[in-house]
Amino acid sequence: MLAEHPNQQVNLWIRETDLVEEMRKSRENSRFLPGVPLADQIHVTSNLEEAVSDADFFLLAVPSAYLRATLTQYKSSLQGETPIVSVIKGIENGTFSRASEIIREILGDRTVVALAGPSHAEEIARRLPASLVAACENLEVAEVIQRRMGTDRFRIYTNPDLLGVELAGALKNVIAIGAGICDGLGYGDNAKSALMTRGLVEMSRFGEAFGAHPSTFAGLAGLGDLITTCISPHGRNRRVGERLGKGESPDQIVASSHSVAEGIPTSKSVYELALKLNIDMPVTTEVYRVLFEGKQASGTIEALMSRPPRKE
Repeated sequence: MLAEHPNQQVNLWIRETDLVEEMRKSRENSRFLPGVPLADQIHVTSNLEEAVSDADFFLLAVPSAYLRATLTQYKSSLQGETPIVSVIKGIENGTFSRASEIIREILGDRTVVALAGPSHAEEIARRLPASLVAACENLEVAEVIQRRMGTDRFRIYTNPDLLGVELAGALKNVIAIGAGICDGLGYGDNAKSALMTRGLVEMSRFGEAFGAHPSTFAGLAGLGDLITTCISPHGRNRRVGERLGKGESPDQIVASSHSVAEGIPTSKSVYELALKLNIDMPVTTEVYRVLFEGKQASGTIEALMSRPPRKE
């Protein structure tokens, strides 16, 4: 998508050397995006210094659980003031840090743009239409990203609420696991819709507690991404929940997956923060208990449905 812009060179750094060689020969990522040809303007490399040389922007797509270690390892190659675009959706365990906070902690005070919204790679790479939001405290930088990354099939809006967009992107993955549990248990559309709706309330409630703007959670990074992640067969987190609902254990699911479901570690961070700050997060709590306390998935909906009656 970046390479669709005329005269825009894209360097793609990949840590797996064998995959780099394969992609150079076949011009395709058969491991993660089979059937999608790589544009000629995309240079694939395992040499990070080569990849970042003279770059106008760094775009980070490292899973949140590995972000700190990756940035620490390659810190010397990422020095300077080059703005960073993050498509990372998670909250670090232990520190409760968002991606932008980890980036600035390790690489120094940088301009960070969070790019989020309903955007499965399987569809974006095939030029199916999508809309996202670029969030940055500096709207001028967000507008540059809007111009440099937007295409006739990829519409980008801007938003100054970096905090809210990052939290929305992380939280929706937790709710998606709950939605997947509904699928795995065969509970139907009504139950899943209710869980998504109440999950969105939790997301907004959590974000407001940290100073995020409520409208952000009704936008592309919140409601938009939540819908896609909860209903799409491509959604990794929904798929994790579905397998939990069908009786598999978290360990079995993680061991057999070649991609990272961000909602698993993020659910732990969100649960612990909500407990600490006394934020009511019933859906998140049930997801956490299934993932980390051995609770049977079949008991989650019963626990949610039997809570005391209350106003919407």
